[in-house]
Amino acid sequence: MAHPRRLIEARAQKLLANRGFHEIPVPVDRIARSLGARLRYSPLDQELSGFVFINNGVPMIGVNSLHHPNRQRFTIAHELGHLQLHPEFITTTVHVDKQVTESVLKRDTSSGSGTERLEVDANQFPAALLMPGFILDELLERSPIDIEDGSAMEAWVGFRGL
Repeated sequence: MAHPRRLIEARAQKLLANRGFHEIPVPVDRIARSLGARLRYSPLDQELSGFVFINNGVPMIGVNSLHHPNRQRFTIAHELGHLQLHPEFITTTVHVDKQVTESVLKRDTSSGSGTERLEVDANQFPAALLMPGFILDELLERSPIDIEDGSAMEAWVGFRGL
């Protein structure tokens, strides 16, 4: 089931509000745990960022420990997107990004192509969760920048630790 972008943003914003997170960096690991998910960091194939499945009623999110911590944060948020937006596809069978085959989504060469609706949705979710519009608006209001001035933007982003 495809979700319009605004609905995805609203779901991410509601999740943040319900968990009391209003600052960046958004603690996606704490959000996952607050939803009852267990995180497992393991070295995986370089092409595999993460996966999600249900084990005895508990969501399990696997994260590639070899990837950069920023990528790991995105992966957790992406898998949370699947849990929030596509629970009907998350079964006791491992759900790995991409290509639907027998209730399993597998990562393949088209993973980043933006053609699979479930993956597009799941990628929009971390964008809304990790840098929510209401926080960005607040930051820009407190510290306005000229978007035409790239050096000012670089300094602002670096200063904010984004």
